[in-house]
Amino acid sequence: MTADSLRDFLKVLEESGQLLTITDEVAPEPDLGAAGHAVNDLGENAPALLFEKIRGFFDARVALNIHGSWPNHALMMGMDRKTPVKAQFHEFVRRYRTFPGEIEHRPDAPWQECVIDRPEDINLYELFPVFRVNRNDAGCFIDKALVVSREPNRPDDVDRQNVGIYRLQVKGPNRLGIQPIPAHDIAIHLRQAEERGLDLKVAIVIGNDPVMTCVAGMPILYEQSEYAMAAAIRQKAYPVVHSSFSGLDVPWGAEIVIEGHIKSRVRETEGPFGEFTGHYSGGRRMPVVEVTKVSHRKSPILESLYIGMPWKECDYLTAINTSAPIYVQLKTQFPEIEAVNASYTHGLVVIVSTRCRIGGFAKNVGLRVLTTPHGLGYAKIVIVVDETVDPFDLKQVMWALSTKFHPAHDLVVIPDLSVVPLDPSSSPPGITHKMIMDATTPVAPDVRGHYSQPLDQPPGVAEWITRLMELQNA
Repeated sequence: MTADSLRDFLKVLEESGQLLTITDEVAPEPDLGAAGHAVNDLGENAPALLFEKIRGFFDARVALNIHGSWPNHALMMGMDRKTPVKAQFHEFVRRYRTFPGEIEHRPDAPWQECVIDRPEDINLYELFPVFRVNRNDAGCFIDKALVVSREPNRPDDVDRQNVGIYRLQVKGPNRLGIQPIPAHDIAIHLRQAEERGLDLKVAIVIGNDPVMTCVAGMPILYEQSEYAMAAAIRQKAYPVVHSSFSGLDVPWGAEIVIEGHIKSRVRETEGPFGEFTGHYSGGRRMPVVEVTKVSHRKSPILESLYIGMPWKECDYLTAINTSAPIYVQLKTQFPEIEAVNASYTHGLVVIVSTRCRIGGFAKNVGLRVLTTPHGLGYAKIVIVVDETVDPFDLKQVMWALSTKFHPAHDLVVIPDLSVVPLDPSSSPPGITHKMIMDATTPVAPDVRGHYSQPLDQPPGVAEWITRLMELQNA
């Protein structure tokens, strides 16, 4: 079944035994963060959680761990919940290659049921049960919202409309901090707006159908539309509604839509927050969003996720949707590529299996990984193994490293490249050395011929020089 909304998918999860509904009243803190952490300790088949009663709120609800297991991921794609991970990967790749899918424009949406369009009447703390995910977070953390923006220099080009996931800190009743990582598309939009002295219009969308959230976290190409990609992954047209307020296209099935603008050239301290690396990030000066309109469904569902040391929902969410684009992007230049596993800690480690065409081939593959959209900001360690090694089986990968990797010949270190500033090992934040480990079977270089004797000139060259000069001067 293709889910057009979060509510549709909750029904799918419930019918499949992958949803636990908690009807007892819970406190936003610490209950929601604790439950989000605990559910992944149940293993790779963990259910999603729906909290019906939140202390201090009349009708708001919270959903956690929607993507937080391989069965949930399979159900998102309309597959049997027991589908193996590698089979899910190859099906995801197959659908990815059908891009672009069709975008369906609808005249209205359920999230338009309740509207607050006076900024002075907006209080995010009272409207929704926002909460701190981890104990020492600097504030309430909105960590699973889609942020829609459009390139200011070409506002009518829908392919340059970006839908991404960026962390948001609630800083006031109608004020948010946002972290637009430089490697991500929204940073390009913000730079263009600030060069012209303009605010950047954004729509922040919470509680979405699972495929759209998955695609928003994918490292696809800059001019690829996330909506057209979601349609490809769903194998069905993706429904959107145009907002005349912000001028942006918004997912039809959303629960909450927060519209406003990133204030031009304004920076305030944002963070720290517990992050996907399993560490607290630092506090840094980041842009600010001023909220001017809020729309939501009746009895809205605030979707969130626990974010911390792997494996948690964040890791299931960003595993296959990171691996598949890298695979497709590599395959265009290197048809020998067999599979890509970028599942570990948001793809700071990428494992590639490939047949080797010539000597040194694996190192070339590793270098190409570092120049993909994901590699520019994340991939820090690239491990390349033979096509006979399953990159999704760490026992096989470790065997390849143990027996085929020679530190003197098979290690490439490139200094001072960009990485996500949230990587706690980067120094300064956002800069790191990167490493390629060639754990493939050595392939001999081409030895046809040799170069032991320098080229000499053909006989008679001197005579021809004299003859040609005479002809030239005649």
